[in-house]
Amino acid sequence: MGIININDDSFCGDGSLDHSESLQKAERMLKEGADIIDIGAESARTNRQAISVEEEVGRLIPFLKAWPNLLKRLGSVGLWDAEQLWPPLLSINTWRPEVIAAVLPSGGDLINDISALPDIKNAQLCAEHGASLLIMHSIGQPKIAHTHVSYDNLWQDLQQFFDEKCALARSAGLSQEQLVLDPGIDFAKQRDDNLAIYRDSCFFNQWGCPVLLPVSRKTVIGQVLGLPNASARDAGTMACIAAGMTRGAHIFRVHNVSAAARCVKVLAAMRGHSKRTTE
Repeated sequence: MGIININDDSFCGDGSLDHSESLQKAERMLKEGADIIDIGAESARTNRQAISVEEEVGRLIPFLKAWPNLLKRLGSVGLWDAEQLWPPLLSINTWRPEVIAAVLPSGGDLINDISALPDIKNAQLCAEHGASLLIMHSIGQPKIAHTHVSYDNLWQDLQQFFDEKCALARSAGLSQEQLVLDPGIDFAKQRDDNLAIYRDSCFFNQWGCPVLLPVSRKTVIGQVLGLPNASARDAGTMACIAAGMTRGAHIFRVHNVSAAARCVKVLAAMRGHSKRTTE
């Protein structure tokens, strides 16, 4: 999953309000091997005020309207191998029901929701428009720092959360196949919480849904490597991808698609030929 920030406030400094630039970036990511493009108009950074609903919608709609023409043009290029999903999926990174209701009629296959699904509204909107829904674990409202959060038992909290939220989404009319789970790395979690999730991410396979493992340039990687500059964390990102693939994760949300796609391809080749044979 390639990350496109249609904003000027990305923590990696890679966002742009220029829609032609965002589309060019999406094209490059697809050529590099992305299966999903994730567009977001509002930074998830908690030390920034939320933008208005109108502004968020206004940033997303032009990209959504241009997306079909981009796919139509690229579909004739013939660069895609059998391992890449084509046509690719489009994910919309947003959490407010008012935004989702306004943008889904213009397209989108997946709502990447960082709100931790506090009620049924976003699930109902996805069911109404035939979109899938990503459920991310967190505590409290988005756009507010939760660095104080600690858990008596992290795994018990995760178990209860996903049991409840998956049931809520299904009650809205979404099937199990329309749900994606995200453990919420760096959201209401401390360094050791994040490392535990990377180490034991096979835990999330019990719900039978695709698991998105957030890996790209995460704060926890910077903490381990002593790298305050997010753009310097790609090597650590590849390590998290390798760990995730061996533990059953399905989707990796990344800034550096080229490196990630090559990493996944090599890991997949090794996994496919893991059994020793004798003559």
